[in-house]
Amino acid sequence: MHDNVRGGDIDLQGEWTLASGDGDHHGLIELPGDVHSALAREGIIPDPYYGMNEREVQWVAEQDWIVERRFIVSDPGGDWYLDIDQLDTVAIVFINDVAVLSADNCFRRYRSAVDHVLVPGENLIRIHFQSSLIAGAERQARQPFYVPYHKGNSPLPHGNMLRKPQCHFGWDWNIAIAPLGLYGTLSLKRLDPARIEHVETEQAHHADGRVELKVTATIHSGEPAVVPLHFTLDTERVRLDVGISAGDTRVVHVFEIENPRLWWPAGSGEQALYTLTVDLPTETVTRQIGLRTVELLTDPDEAGSRFALKVNGREIFCRGANWIPADALFSRSSQEKTTDLLNSAVAAHMNMIRVWGGGFYEADWFYDLCDRLGLMVWQDFMFACNLYPCSEDFLDNVAQEVDYQVRRLSSHASIVLWCGDNELVGALTWFPESIANRDRYLVAYDRLNRTIEQGVKRAFPQGIWWPSSPASGYLDYGDAWHADGSGDMHYWSVWHENKSFDNYRTVKPRFCSEFGFQSYTSLPVIETFADKGDMNIASPVIELHQKNAGGNERIAGTMFRYFRFPKDFANFVYLSQIQQGLAIKTAVEYWRSLKPHCMGTIYWQLNDTWPVASWSSLDYGGSWKAMHYMVRRFFQPVAVAAIPSEDGATIALSMVNDTLDTMTIDANLFLLTLSGDRIPLKSVQGDCGPDAADVLVTLDASEIPADGLFAWSFIASNGMSGEGHYVHGTYKALALEPSRLETTVAPTVDGSFEITVKAHGLALFVMLESATPGRYSDNAFDLSAGESRRIIFTPQTALPAGELPEFRIYDLYTCQSVD
Repeated sequence: MHDNVRGGDIDLQGEWTLASGDGDHHGLIELPGDVHSALAREGIIPDPYYGMNEREVQWVAEQDWIVERRFIVSDPGGDWYLDIDQLDTVAIVFINDVAVLSADNCFRRYRSAVDHVLVPGENLIRIHFQSSLIAGAERQARQPFYVPYHKGNSPLPHGNMLRKPQCHFGWDWNIAIAPLGLYGTLSLKRLDPARIEHVETEQAHHADGRVELKVTATIHSGEPAVVPLHFTLDTERVRLDVGISAGDTRVVHVFEIENPRLWWPAGSGEQALYTLTVDLPTETVTRQIGLRTVELLTDPDEAGSRFALKVNGREIFCRGANWIPADALFSRSSQEKTTDLLNSAVAAHMNMIRVWGGGFYEADWFYDLCDRLGLMVWQDFMFACNLYPCSEDFLDNVAQEVDYQVRRLSSHASIVLWCGDNELVGALTWFPESIANRDRYLVAYDRLNRTIEQGVKRAFPQGIWWPSSPASGYLDYGDAWHADGSGDMHYWSVWHENKSFDNYRTVKPRFCSEFGFQSYTSLPVIETFADKGDMNIASPVIELHQKNAGGNERIAGTMFRYFRFPKDFANFVYLSQIQQGLAIKTAVEYWRSLKPHCMGTIYWQLNDTWPVASWSSLDYGGSWKAMHYMVRRFFQPVAVAAIPSEDGATIALSMVNDTLDTMTIDANLFLLTLSGDRIPLKSVQGDCGPDAADVLVTLDASEIPADGLFAWSFIASNGMSGEGHYVHGTYKALALEPSRLETTVAPTVDGSFEITVKAHGLALFVMLESATPGRYSDNAFDLSAGESRRIIFTPQTALPAGELPEFRIYDLYTCQSVD
């Protein structure tokens, strides 16, 4: 939603003074913004992301902070109110030393009457932020029984007491500094005589070439009045002269749309959008509306019950990743950076993201962008991996949060599912208190979950509700991490239990909404926070930038299992990214081959909040890790993959087709020798039906020599193509011969660079890297002997004329060779 309020509003965004509660520190802060970023700009703290500075800035979260500024009011008469959202988190707002707002929820909008405190001329506004650590401890002390939190995820205590992003207190991928500030609206407005409180839409009668769009505008006024209200849908404009009473008045108008253009997820059709505006003389609210139907299929079947999303009557296989906040510090994020991240998701053939429940409900423009890109959104409510209070005041706070967020967001075509929380059912088994008294904590959970569910159903009865992620079903409190027959699944045995990649093939999820494997962030990113002497996986700086206990050991242990160990730190980083991609590829290719039994793979995670070792496929800053280039291949709507049988005796080439047309697939199969020669095996052709998976051909594993690889290339009848290889065993068993790579670099007329890579031997997982940020047309690819590949590198920002970026090139042979 976009609000455009006219008249005598006073915008309070911009420069404010900042001071610590003890008076020892003073500076300036830009609001919207966060305190840590302001302190770093002022030189009061070092860059929290660099080196081991995270430890040096812990004192900031232990302090109260005060921001203030002066503003001019020429006419204080009338119904003035303060309009604030994303106030983080426990704060009191004073105007002219009178408290006008006491806030304790980062996810609510506050609108407080202030006309009684304004004076003509200069006024003073002050916001007093209480330390979240102190506020959380105070609330914990008031609970009727102790409410535990996950100390591994949240090294800073009691974040579960506060309605604030839970990852602010740490997480196994986030810096733990408990930021605070204000990130959204901040202004003084006047009711003259009314404002638009909500604009909500409901789609009905999607049939017979028409749709009814019911638009409900909630108008708030301080006193009875008659106001002209306009509803506009594209070019159709309607005026209503509405008599409103004091308080809230709901006004409804129904648009009848003939021959509607439908909104489809990316890859399934057009992202048709209509522009809806609702306006008073003093305010305009604009929404973009996508016309579509959504169903969640949970029908029982022989395996348990289905979990499939159906859009406009068509089942959609969901390909995507989990979204976490774009940055650990709000002031370092931007609409431009987030747009780049979401564009990268679509570029890798994703059609869904899951907005994970430990961060933010994102800004309106975020969901507008998802609407335009065709990215379906699985929207969690902001509860994650902890237990939570069930006191009346806490649940009332949550109810108001849910009501506001659902009414704000429910018109977005992209949001297809509303999920109560992330892993709260599993969290019941994580703490001594809840293990010893499961009934008490389960009842507390159910009270919270029902508060959220009832809030959704009141605010948006048409919304699809799912109680938790993972969940095997409604009112099912079982183990959805390992039960694959029903509902959505989080499958973490490969990473957290150190199982082999093949273990992904031991489960058959109906929909896997979390699974992941870590890698290091890319070397150019590591160089932004670590000195040369820190370039060692066991150095304190590298260990501090690894937040998952045992993560570094697991990365190294996996290398021992599958690869010969890399020769230096740079190659260790490279190989960690290759094995990350192979892990997720193994899972996705097998689970897609089970379609329609499995109808979604949403890996953990798309992006990073700061430079850190993590499960992300995009580096902090938005560059693509090796895995993201692999994702673009294994999420391709028409794809071919090698799937070994359970006993390893045969290898099936699986065809997957996520399109509405039957696809004819032509594939050339061959063997690759360790010197890089291609030995033709056979050519095959097969048809894969619409929205289906099938087997193209099955090979006996004995056809693959111990000193060779099975490989293929394919092209589908819609023009999609690809290639791949399969090792029957481990890469470390291969005595690779020199790849002898050659590269040439030449500028192009449009400011990009053409890189030609040629191999004189077998080159597996060829990876180009540069300290110059940018995007490659392809990466992490294979070359056989004598083969060359032309890659286009597009810098993030244009380079001076005549300047060539420097490129480093990796492949599996040089990674492990000490020649």
